[in-house]
This record gives sequence, structure tokens and C-alpha cells, in this order.
Amino acid sequence: MGPRALPRLLLVLLDCWASVSAQAGTTQVVTTEGLNSSKPVPTTLRPVLSSKPPETPRASRPFSGPRPAPVTDVAALCVCDLSPAQCDVNCCCDPDCSSVDFSVFSACSIPVVTGDSHFCSQKAAVYSLNFTADPPQRVFKLVDQINPSIFCVHITNYKPALSFINPEVTDESSFDKLMKTPDGFSLNPESDVSTRLDAPQTTKYEYGVHLQTSDSFLRFPSPLTSSLCTDNNPAAFLVNQAVKCTRRINLERCEEMETLSMAYYSSPKILRELTLQVPVTVQSIITRSLNKTLTRLEDTAVLRVSKQGVVEAGHIEICTNVVLEVTYSLTYTDAGEVIKADLFVLLGAVSSAMVPLQQKFEIYFIQQNAKPVPLSGNPGYVVGLPLVAGFQPQKGYPFWLCRETSFPCPRTTNRYGQLTLLRSTTEQDCLAVEGIRAPVLFGYSMQSGCKLRLTKALTCRLVAQKMKSLLKGQGFPDYVASFGNSQAQDVLDWVPVYFIAQMSHVKDSCQLPVALTVEVRWTKYGSLLNPQAKIVNVTANLISSSFPETNSGNERTILISTAVTFVDVSAPAEAGFRARPTINARLPFNFFFPFV
Repeated sequence: MGPRALPRLLLVLLDCWASVSAQAGTTQVVTTEGLNSSKPVPTTLRPVLSSKPPETPRASRPFSGPRPAPVTDVAALCVCDLSPAQCDVNCCCDPDCSSVDFSVFSACSIPVVTGDSHFCSQKAAVYSLNFTADPPQRVFKLVDQINPSIFCVHITNYKPALSFINPEVTDESSFDKLMKTPDGFSLNPESDVSTRLDAPQTTKYEYGVHLQTSDSFLRFPSPLTSSLCTDNNPAAFLVNQAVKCTRRINLERCEEMETLSMAYYSSPKILRELTLQVPVTVQSIITRSLNKTLTRLEDTAVLRVSKQGVVEAGHIEICTNVVLEVTYSLTYTDAGEVIKADLFVLLGAVSSAMVPLQQKFEIYFIQQNAKPVPLSGNPGYVVGLPLVAGFQPQKGYPFWLCRETSFPCPRTTNRYGQLTLLRSTTEQDCLAVEGIRAPVLFGYSMQSGCKLRLTKALTCRLVAQKMKSLLKGQGFPDYVASFGNSQAQDVLDWVPVYFIAQMSHVKDSCQLPVALTVEVRWTKYGSLLNPQAKIVNVTANLISSSFPETNSGNERTILISTAVTFVDVSAPAEAGFRARPTINARLPFNFFFPFV
């Protein structure tokens, strides 16, 4: 070995030592760090960048040697370390940060670093800042964290399963072998395209997802930081919006502004799936003149509507066919597909007196084959309309509305399905009117009843269950809406029904429910000029009576009744101010000069 070969041999040895050191380097645990700390700053060894120019690429050769092992030491993990060889702000686990950097941090962006969350017990690195010290110091703790879940990994006997398997690197020697495998490369582009097209498309719209179009997304102009219209605002799926914004225009060059033309809003094609497109269909065009006269254009007149243009009326310049209002109506399915897009446009003439121009945009979604849900008021209840009632499957979940169009509502024979009472008939037979009920109408106090004939063959328990079913109905609701237009997702707009059972204890007697009284308390809500009816409390009282056992051969007739009363608990309105105004004016210091 000559002297010239020694530098090359030393260079190879140095490279090997650097790679081994980079793999085995770990971060030391330091409890506190400050400005006056004499301990070395914990660092993680990184690959050293060589200053030599890149060599000429050689022929590919197989990758020999193992790949770097996955980092499992939580003290060496740092997800907020984004800048190489530079300290990241508020990143307490960044090895590039010194004690001086820690002293100016406001908080730790990542206070806890853990490994695999599937383990029942694992190490956790806890970072915090001690602001009581002068200067502030970083505090590091390595603790054992217990997973409270019952489905956790206690012991792993196959450690490679926790990380990705090292892939096989293809080279000249293994390429031919890989080509002969059954699932090797596919060099036929047509077969690859057909495979992708035949694959099922499972991408559907979800709540809040942007509506995609053939070029980008459906634009819905909205005001953001100011009242000016921002055209790059995307429309979201199932998010109904109605906004107004202003737009600065130049009447002489209004023809060049595409946001004023109808084609800008009718040309996008919404993606129903990845390949199918839904065009926007213009359903209605209404024009408005300068004197506020509205004219609906027929189908033949729609074809004559061209792009906006400038006309002169005397000494006044007017821009015609300008979009003033835009309304999108999108129909969707239960699977999250947009199947229809309708557009309603209001066009008008704009003069210099109307600049800056105010535009109105609205978008709403309609479910396919869904019947409109009737309201009992907007927002307050209207006298004579039924009370809106429902069920809540779990705490915090939306309510199930008891209406004919609601799927989860319990099956009932009445066509309304709200809070109901017995319906009185001329026969007064409870068994004959079973299932025939009358809805509780707001503002109407009602009372109804029927007669039930008891015989010796019926047991007390069976009769009690039957009478309770007659009084409550097949599905007695748990909640009543506060307003007539309360939505199912607005949990706070629902009032619980307090159910009270009254029983009289008599020895050797049969306790039978004979009456159900419902008390609805409501108040006037809102302005004195237009008060709205709001329900604040609903109480259902089930009254039971004691009856002796029926003698042999005798029959007994029991009267069953239901009643509802509405009580106005509105507080009397008091005229005046919420807080009496005070005068905070001060007189000038020389107001009484020269007398004082």
C-alpha cells in the first residue's frame, strides 16, 4: 500500500465513523437549563454536509447495509423541529435551541411527546418552562404514561410490525427477476387506464367540504375583512349561506368585469363524482330597471340576454344586464352526491348613483325526495299550530323530530306524530278509539276522554299497562321545541318534558292510571312590537286511582281523561332603560369666573 492510498483509506474510515455516530447518537436528558448553565447543550448528531463538490454518478449498485432503525426514544423525538440547524420558536424539544433561546420562549408548543399510543404503558417526554427562575429555564421530565384504554398492547413479540418493512431496492441484477413475478410491472397503459376507470368511486361529499368543479371549486363571493366582495371564497357542501357585499366598478369598463355577467355564475360544472359533472341550469331570470320595476323573462327572452353593456341615456351612462342577486339551489342525495344545480339570477341596470354596487348571494341545499317539514311558527309558535316534539337518543346528540317525514320517529298511527291526546268520539269507547289521537295545538286548552269497561277476566297489571298506553299513546315524546322553527341540531332550543306520576296507596286495591294532564308554560319573547311565543316548561302529570278488586260476575266502567292547559308566564313589560342614563359632562374650570 503506497503513501498515496493512505488519504483515501483515512477518508473511508472517517465516513464510516460518521455514519455509525449518526445512527447511535441520542439526546441526553437535562432537567433544567438556564443562561448560567455550564452543561453542554443537548444535541442530536446530524449527518455532516461535505464541502466537496458532488462526484460523477457511478453505475447503480445494490444497496448493501441496513437502513436506519426507527427512532423509538421519545427523548429524541421532536415533531416541531422544522428548521434544520436552526432553533424553532417555542419548540422546547428542538436540540438546536440553547439556554438563551429557552429563556425567551413564551410556552412550549409541544408540551408532551409520546411514542406509539397503542401500548398500555410507554415513556413520555414532558416539556415545560419555569418562569419563576431568573432567567426562565426549560424543564424536561421523562415519565411513564399509562393508557386508560382496555384495548392496548401490553407486550409486543414482533417489533418489526411497529414500523414499515424495508423495501427491496431494485438494481440491474434483480430487475429481470422482478419482471417475471405475477404481480410485476404493467407496461400496457390502456390496461392501467381501464383498471382505474372500472374501480369504484367512493369519494363523496361530506359536510363542509368544498364543492369541486371541472377547473377548481364553486366560487361563492362573500365579504371577508371588509364589505368588499371576495370572489375566491369556496362554497361548502350543506352549508347554507346568504350574504351581501359591495363591489367597486367603473361604468365605462363594466363590460370587462366578468363578475358582473351571468355567464360567470352559470358556466361552472360541479363534480358529482370524480368523473361525472353537473351543469348549472338557469331556472329564472328577473330584470330590474332603474325605477325598481321587476320583469320576469320568458324562455325565449333568456336567449336574448347578452353580456352586460354600457348605454347612454342623455348625459347618464348606464350599465345594463348587471348581476345584482344570485341564488344557487343544489339538490343532493343521501350518499353525498350533487345531482342538480339550479340558478336564479336578478339582473338590473346600474347608474353612477348606485356605485359602489351591492350584490346579494345565496346558496341552499335540498335533499332528494325529501318532503318539506312544516313549521309551527317562525320563530315563535303560532296559535292553532301543533307543538313540535321529539326524542333524544343520547345526550349531546341531535333530536329526532316526531313528524310524518322523520324516519327515526317511533311508528305511530296518527299522521301528525307530535304531542297528542285522546280524541273524544260519540261512542266514548276507549278500545274503539285506540290509536286515534288529536295533536296538541298551541294556545288551545283541551280536554278529552273515553270509557273503559273492566271485567273479572282482566288482571290488574294488564289493565294498568293498557290504560297507561291509552293515555300516553304509542310514542310519548321526551322533549318539546322552544320555538316553532327549532332545528333538530340545536340542542339548547329544546325543553324536556317533566313526567310526574301520582299514586294513592290503599291496601288490597288496584292502582290504575285514569288521567294525564299536560301543562305548557310559555312566555312572550323578543320585542314589544312583535313578541314571539316561546315554551319554557312542559310538565306531564299521570294520575292514578285505587280501585278494589272486581267481584265475580260484575263489570265496572272507568272514565279515562286527558287534558292540556297553556299558562302564560310572561313577566309584565316595564318601560324604561335597561340602566338609567347618567350625565358625565364636566363644566370648564372657569365657568363661574369671575364670581367664584
